[in-house]
Amino acid sequence: MRLVLATKNQGKVRELQEMLQDTGFEVVSLAAYPDLPEVEEDGDTFQANAVKKAREIAAATGELVMADDSGLEVDFLNGAPGVHSARFAGEHGDNEANNHKLLKLLENVPWEKRTARFKCVVAVAAPDGRIETSEGACEGIITTGPRGKEGFGYDPLFYFPQYQKTFAELDGDIKNKVSHRGKALGKAHKFLARWKV
Repeated sequence: MRLVLATKNQGKVRELQEMLQDTGFEVVSLAAYPDLPEVEEDGDTFQANAVKKAREIAAATGELVMADDSGLEVDFLNGAPGVHSARFAGEHGDNEANNHKLLKLLENVPWEKRTARFKCVVAVAAPDGRIETSEGACEGIITTGPRGKEGFGYDPLFYFPQYQKTFAELDGDIKNKVSHRGKALGKAHKFLARWKV
């Protein structure tokens, strides 16, 4: 049975494929459907965006679809960038510009006030309209400069105290277990098992 990941972000596709390899689904990304129109993520919550993406792409492809919306909430910035995480600096998916803007906004902010969390909502939708969601969160601190070469997005700035490393310094297997996406997917495994035919 095919499971379509509602993303073209290759970093995210790699992570999700690794985490879903034991589900028995054939996991493909939106790259397999080049003619599909882009789903506009105009919701004001991660949940709204994930549900909209999953529903629209399930209807368009006739396949089971998994969508996630995730982002970074920084306490000092009153929860920003939040749902705007991917386009924080303007252009969608410009990781370097997003990270640069975040560091600039937190310039001279003391370590204890740099608390943040990654949040993720996963939605799985079937073409018949069935939908289920799960969520996960992971607490950390924003560093004063990038560290590490792994991961994507804000990973080089997200310090995870439990391992005393940024997400970009963590081994992929460890990150997949402790991350917001890993936690949300762990819960999603349960309903994916029910949906398998």
